[in-house]
Amino acid sequence: MISESDKQLATAIYTVNRHAKTALDNKPLYELKRLAIKKMIKEKRASKIGLHFVRNPKNSRQQSSVLVQCADYYFHILPVKEDFKTLQHLGHLDDTYRNPIRKMNLKTAKQLLTDYIGPPQATTRKSTNHSTSCTAKFTRVSNKRPSSMKSYLDR
Repeated sequence: MISESDKQLATAIYTVNRHAKTALDNKPLYELKRLAIKKMIKEKRASKIGLHFVRNPKNSRQQSSVLVQCADYYFHILPVKEDFKTLQHLGHLDDTYRNPIRKMNLKTAKQLLTDYIGPPQATTRKSTNHSTSCTAKFTRVSNKRPSSMKSYLDR
C-alpha cells in the first residue's frame, strides 16, 4: 500500500521534472528532483529498479540511467559506479509506459520538496579578498558632481 505522503512527494517530483524539461535554467529543478529521490531511496520510500539506455546520449556514446520507482511513478537519475555492479540492465526504454498525470502547482511542488529535503547544506568556502579587490577595479564611477561644485570649471 502506497502512503499518501509518498504519493504527494512523487507527484511533486513529477511536476518539477516536467517543468525542468522546458525551463531555461533547469539545473536547480533537476537538483531538487535528484536530492528528493536520493532521500526517498535512503528512507526506503523509493527503490532503484534497474538501468536503462539513454535515448539521446552525448557524443554518440552509449550511456545508461537508473530507473527509480517512487509510489506509482518512475523516474530516471544518473547512475553511480556501484549501480552498474548491483542493478540489472533493462535495455531500452519502454515507450508505451507513461507516468500517471496528476496536477500540482510548480510553486507547491518546489515548496513540498524543499520542506522534505530540508534546508540546503551550507558549504564553507575559504574567504579571500580577491573578489572584492577585483570588483573594486570595475566599479562604476558616478557622473554626479559634488554638491559644492557649480560647473566643471570649478574643479
